[in-house]
Amino acid sequence: MNIILLSGGSGKRLWPLSNDIRSKQFIKIFKKANGEYESMVQRIYGQIKAVDPDAVVTIATSKSQVSAIHNQLGLDVGISVEPCRRDTFAAIALATAYLNCVMNVPRDEAVVVCPVDPYVEDSYFECVNRLYEAASKGAKNLTLMGIEPTYPSEKYGYIKPIKNEDGSDGWGFTEKPTAEKAQEYIDGGALWNGGVFAYKLSYVLDKSKELLGTDNYDELFANYSELKKISFDYAVVEAETSIDVLRYNGEWKDLGTWNTLTEAMVEPVIGDGALNDKCSNVHIVNELGIPIIGMGLKDVVISASPEGILVSDKEQSSYIKPFVDEIVQRVMFAEKSWGSYRVLDIEENSMTVKVTLNPGNKMNYHSHDKRDEVWTVISGSGRTVVDGMEQFVRPGDVVTMAAGCKHTVFAGDEGIQLIEVQLGEDINVADKHKYEL
Repeated sequence: MNIILLSGGSGKRLWPLSNDIRSKQFIKIFKKANGEYESMVQRIYGQIKAVDPDAVVTIATSKSQVSAIHNQLGLDVGISVEPCRRDTFAAIALATAYLNCVMNVPRDEAVVVCPVDPYVEDSYFECVNRLYEAASKGAKNLTLMGIEPTYPSEKYGYIKPIKNEDGSDGWGFTEKPTAEKAQEYIDGGALWNGGVFAYKLSYVLDKSKELLGTDNYDELFANYSELKKISFDYAVVEAETSIDVLRYNGEWKDLGTWNTLTEAMVEPVIGDGALNDKCSNVHIVNELGIPIIGMGLKDVVISASPEGILVSDKEQSSYIKPFVDEIVQRVMFAEKSWGSYRVLDIEENSMTVKVTLNPGNKMNYHSHDKRDEVWTVISGSGRTVVDGMEQFVRPGDVVTMAAGCKHTVFAGDEGIQLIEVQLGEDINVADKHKYEL
């Protein structure tokens, strides 16, 4: 089974745990049987592999998310990188061309496109597998998954049974109707549109040639910023009459806000926190190393991270985005392919960062023009290379790099943690040159 997972998101509605680099699908809040926590992308990837261990998974995403994907899923997962945001049709066309041109998947093979962030049962992917099989048979151009509605939601699109002009049965689509209209659609047999659809590669490659001018991956990638900005639903689904719909009636939640996300949490507190017995429907998610205590609260979410602290009524948390838009702040935490970093302190001419390298990983060999750096090893061990000179390091060792020095660090078998102090009048992420080592 070939699957494209759409991984987007601006990181606004789940602030302060999410940001422009760490969108909601990378937040680790789902507790596994062994007591560890996993993210949405880790959970959904594991569910896919449980249903089909041989599934070929490609994640369509922006460059800013690549490091987090590698950190959480490893280096073997396929990634189709969008150079910029051009809506869902361009993203899906690029990922389909990636499968065909880069991964050598034949044009007559099927693929299923899914969002990366729904909260679902394993039976969801059994339905995905049925979509794949239906698309492989080629009876219809598109096969969609319709979610059995549980209430007349105004947040979702609807797939409605209709009569085509020739009198045949077909499907129509309406985005986010009023609650009254939604109930009318449900009474008429409509389903929620879960954004899951299957097709043969040739179908979307032909659409790409028609609407974007080419079906070649290199050409799409090189000209991506100039491609027409249209959604897949509008460009393809609404205009298609050869459609089949498969029903899914298992658990399905769109965890796009704190209100819905906390519904999927199996425990009220993650991190250092406590609630007294007068609290009701309260959740704490705390990534800071200081305790949070809630007393006598009702229907509240408290979330704390290096990005900030949120204390909100759960229903009102859905309206957080415009407030987050007003915040101008450096990214304070990010996962990288080699580990993670967390900003501890920012002054006018300095920044202090805690850097964690996972076992066996290394940074790029790089230099900075406008800042000096000092590394202090606080745990683990490894080796550093500074202007070609290699040395082994352990807790307490200090390594100094002047501006212009090429440097990197390799983590040993237990990983390594550093306190990195950056010193300079112009400290910014763009001041970096990479080299081969």
